[in-house]
Amino acid sequence: MRKQLVVIGGGPAGLAAAVAAYDAGVRDLVVLERESEAGGILKQCVHNGFGLTRFRESMTGPEYARRFLDEARARRIGILTNTFVTRLTPEKRVSYVNEKGAFCCEADAVILAMGCRERSKGALNIAGTRPAGLFSAGTAQKYVNIYGHLPGKRVVILGSGDIGLIMARRMTLEGAKVECVCEIMPYSGGLGRNIAQCLDDFGIPLLLEHTIVSVEGRERVEAVVIARVDEKRQPIAGTERRVECDTVLFSVGLIPENELTKGAGIALDGQTKGCLVDDGRETEIEGVFACGNVLHVHDLVDFVSEEAEIAGRSAAEYLLHGARAKRYLPVLAGENVSYIVPQRLDADGQTPVQLYFRVKSALRGAVISVEAGDFRKSVKRIAVAPGEMERVTVVPSQLSGAAALRVSVFREE
Repeated sequence: MRKQLVVIGGGPAGLAAAVAAYDAGVRDLVVLERESEAGGILKQCVHNGFGLTRFRESMTGPEYARRFLDEARARRIGILTNTFVTRLTPEKRVSYVNEKGAFCCEADAVILAMGCRERSKGALNIAGTRPAGLFSAGTAQKYVNIYGHLPGKRVVILGSGDIGLIMARRMTLEGAKVECVCEIMPYSGGLGRNIAQCLDDFGIPLLLEHTIVSVEGRERVEAVVIARVDEKRQPIAGTERRVECDTVLFSVGLIPENELTKGAGIALDGQTKGCLVDDGRETEIEGVFACGNVLHVHDLVDFVSEEAEIAGRSAAEYLLHGARAKRYLPVLAGENVSYIVPQRLDADGQTPVQLYFRVKSALRGAVISVEAGDFRKSVKRIAVAPGEMERVTVVPSQLSGAAALRVSVFREE
C-alpha cells in the first residue's frame, strides 16, 4: 500500500494534524490508531476545562475529542483503529499490524503523533514490597471513568502533576479519602487552577518537598512512610511519618512515546525527550513531522491542537510543493529556561512563530527576554512556574544577521 500521508496516532494531535493536512489539499491520507477508538487520553478525561483557549468554552475531554473526530469523519479521513505500528524506517516505510494481518505502507510523508506514557513506580526506586494497590494516576483514572471501578478507599498520591491533582478530586468525589499529595519539588508540577480546584476546594493537603520512602503491605498496601527532602532531593532522617492507606497513585511525570522515532534514527532532544524540529515541526528526516505530547509534554490540549495543525499544514506544503532549502537559525534555552520548541527556525520565514518553553523555577514578577543579534524583545508575566508552559511570538525574518536566538526568563527588577 502507498499513501501520501500517514499519521501515527489518533489522539487530539493526530486528528488535528490530519484535518489540517486535508484542508490544505492532501486527500490521500490515513490515521493509524492502536486503541479501539480514536481520541487518545481524552476519552477518559471526563472533567471539564478543555477548550478554554481554543473554543472559548469549557468542555470535557470526550467533548473536545468529539469535535475533531467529527471533523475527520466529515472529510472522510480514513482512521484504522486497533492498529499497532511496529516500525518506521528513515525511508518512511510504516509497518503495522491489526486483526487483518501485518502490512507495510510506503508513505511520502509521516506525522508522528503517538502521545506519551506515564513514568511508573519502577523508575522511582522506592523501598518495600509490591502489593496490590499501586497504580499510575492515569491507570486509576481509566478504572474509575471508563470501567466504573474504584481502586481504593484511602489514598496517598505521589507527585503533583495535573493527572494526580485531578485524580485527587475524582477519588474524593467517588467517596475515597485522599490523605495527602506528596511532591518532591518545592513547587507543584501542575496548573495553578488544578491546585485550587482539586486540592484547595476539597481540603486535600499538598506536602511540598516530601516523598514516599517506603511502602508497607504484602497482599495489599497497608501504609506508606513519607519524609521531607533536602535541597538535593534526599530524605531527611528523623522526618519520617507513617500514613495508613490502601492505595498509592503515582503522578511522577510523562515520557514521550518515541520508540518508533528512535528506530527511524531521528535525533531526540535531551530535555524534552522528543524530536528536534523546526518551526514547521519537521524533524531532521525530510518529510517526517512530529506534534503533540510525542514532541514535548503539554499541559493544555488546546496547545496540542494548535501545534498539530502547524505540522499538518507543513506536511501538506511538503507534499504538494516539494521540499525547499532552508537556512536555519538555532533556538537556545537561556537563563531559567529548561527547553524550547521548536529548536530551530527557518531564518527566511515571514510567518509569526510561537516558541513554546518551560521555566526551571517559579518566579513572581518575571520578564521573558528574547535576544537574536540586534533584536530584543521583552514580555512581562505576573508569575511563571515549571508546571505551566509559556509562549512567546517571533517573526524569523526580523532576526536577519543573528547567529542564534536565545530565550531567558528573569525576575523583574
